Amino acid sequence: MRVAVHGRLRYEADRPRLEAIFQLLNQRFEEVFYTPDLAEIDGIGNGSVIQNTRFEKDQFDVLVSIGGDGTILDSVRKVGRSAIPIFGVNTGRLGFLASTPFEELGQMLDRVKNGDFQVDQRTLVQASTKQNLFGEDNFALNEVSVHKSATSSMLVVKAFLDDFFLSTYWADGLIVSTPTGSTGYSLSTGGPIIAPSTSNIIITPIAPHNLNVRPLVINDNTRITLKIEDNDPDFMISLDSQSKVVGTDVEIQVSKADFTVGLVRFGEFDYFETLRSKLMWGHDRRN
Repeated sequence: MRVAVHGRLRYEADRPRLEAIFQLLNQRFEEVFYTPDLAEIDGIGNGSVIQNTRFEKDQFDVLVSIGGDGTILDSVRKVGRSAIPIFGVNTGRLGFLASTPFEELGQMLDRVKNGDFQVDQRTLVQASTKQNLFGEDNFALNEVSVHKSATSSMLVVKAFLDDFFLSTYWADGLIVSTPTGSTGYSLSTGGPIIAPSTSNIIITPIAPHNLNVRPLVINDNTRITLKIEDNDPDFMISLDSQSKVVGTDVEIQVSKADFTVGLVRFGEFDYFETLRSKLMWGHDRRN
């Protein structure tokens, strides 16, 4: 089995755990390849270095993502259309996507080696512009968002669904989220939680001026067009962790991507148990 490994050493205090993870990987797999961020760390990356920034189909059997959910999002860009599944190892904090803790890693790596796992296919959204702002990396697992950049004034965003006018949003910005992203940025701005198996997209305004505007759930086959009013100086468009500041002459087409990304899971997956444990639903603080 050919295993790719991606992550980074954020703090020197994390080095012992990262070394332990690499030791577990090298004990179980004969072919382990590291992205440059890991391979360049002295005394840690002792496998082959992955030269290409975007993986190709069948190049690896699995990508092990070491970190938090942000590292998973970065891993999604590396995997792209290759259909290589991502196995998330949580060394961060919340770990909604990177759910395997270090304490269970050895057991789970054995299951990966034996093929004893399933792959959940997650919907992506993509943002298209005439300027081709993001090139081939114009997709996101969590969300596409537009928001004000260096100015204190709010944005005026006209939104269209297919060829029909939806609404004008006076707000700090607008989030177009996948079900996976519904527990991320969208949730923090008042958006609903959507189970990842549903075929939906969420449009959530960020701090709207017109308080009667609420998040909207639509079918993910809908094409969304976003136009920013000309009197706004510039704004920022973000696809997960990548962002660009652009002028108001940019029109954004947001739609479901024509490919998915696979996340490794083991056995029965209880999404609502994840919600209860990560978001502490039903937690009685009196105990």
